[in-house]
Amino acid sequence: MPIGSGDDRSGIAPWLRRLTLGAALLLLPAAVAAAPASRQTLADEYAHWFTQRTTQEDIVGAAFVVVSRSGILRTGAVGHTDAGRKKRVSADTVFRIASVSKTFAAGLTAQLVAEGGLRWDDPVTRYLPDFRVRGDASRIRIRDLLGQSSGLIPHAYDNLIEEGAPVEEVQRRLAELPFICAPGDCYSYQNSVFSLIQPVVEKVAADSYAHLIEQRIFRPLEMRTASVGFDAFLATADRAEPHVKRNGRWTTVSVLPNYYRVGPAAGVNASATDMGKWLMAQLGSSPTVVSTEAVTTQITPGVKTPGELQRREWKRILTDAYYGLGWRVYQIGGEQIAYHSGWVSGYRADAAWSVHHDVGIAILMNAESSSISALTTHFWEMAFARLARDGAMASP
Repeated sequence: MPIGSGDDRSGIAPWLRRLTLGAALLLLPAAVAAAPASRQTLADEYAHWFTQRTTQEDIVGAAFVVVSRSGILRTGAVGHTDAGRKKRVSADTVFRIASVSKTFAAGLTAQLVAEGGLRWDDPVTRYLPDFRVRGDASRIRIRDLLGQSSGLIPHAYDNLIEEGAPVEEVQRRLAELPFICAPGDCYSYQNSVFSLIQPVVEKVAADSYAHLIEQRIFRPLEMRTASVGFDAFLATADRAEPHVKRNGRWTTVSVLPNYYRVGPAAGVNASATDMGKWLMAQLGSSPTVVSTEAVTTQITPGVKTPGELQRREWKRILTDAYYGLGWRVYQIGGEQIAYHSGWVSGYRADAAWSVHHDVGIAILMNAESSSISALTTHFWEMAFARLARDGAMASP
């Protein structure tokens, strides 16, 4: 998972960032009306390239979906659910999506904010009075949890999560952490700290985190195979098994429960079809579930994330990078996308979408292959070249 270093905020006035992104969302129909057929052509061309590339890379199994807010444009799948090649992967095969789960945690929190149950700037201690760090814990706000800007050392106690320590122990150990910067002032990627949002929303909504996600997101969006948790994944018949490379060959390994213990950070399971419905909602297909206001807030650039500019493949095209609330915000020249990646033992996942071009893509793999970065960046290079050109040709 990406590791970020401390850095200053962007310096852009928050109200201006919100205004700019809000305007883009409100002007969406005008911006994308030019060439709906172009997005379909893009999806079809990408499907051909995706199959060629994943076959060439000998990926065990992978699936993708390309969407606009009006529907799924194309799905595709290659390979098998296990190294024994007994069952083929389909667009409905369920994968672990790892840290892309963070986007669901932010979406759920945004619903509760809209209902007045809590506010982004509320201190975490208002809901978790026993929360402690080495410093004034009340300075850490809800937005700092979901914006990876708590001011605490990055990846705090991921080692304990990986060792299978109970989440209660991990959260208790947070009291040992000192601030490396003021909350809100620097990027500090977290799993354990991020997942404090679970007891917060459970207290506000008087319900379990998994049930809230199911009732408020999965069911309304008809994400029929999506779930939260280790047991739910193992109970899924059509699931992709995890794979790692050993001695140059892909080997099926056991599904590990460790990061399921921090559900908001890495606990969601979904198929490519499910992820398509989630991305459609970000693009405006289901405003009663994912509102324009929530999206605007979540993809407003927060802290800068300069380490992202050095990521494999992405460094060729990224010109700036930030973390919003549960979503990264990537600048690619004059274009902007919302994005998140995921990586747990045996799985990789990417999800990204462009408001301006009304298009999104999710890619799921049951192999720890870095080629997912090439698969995602190539899509956006194709998208910006085709959609920008076709949009310009269609303009009066």
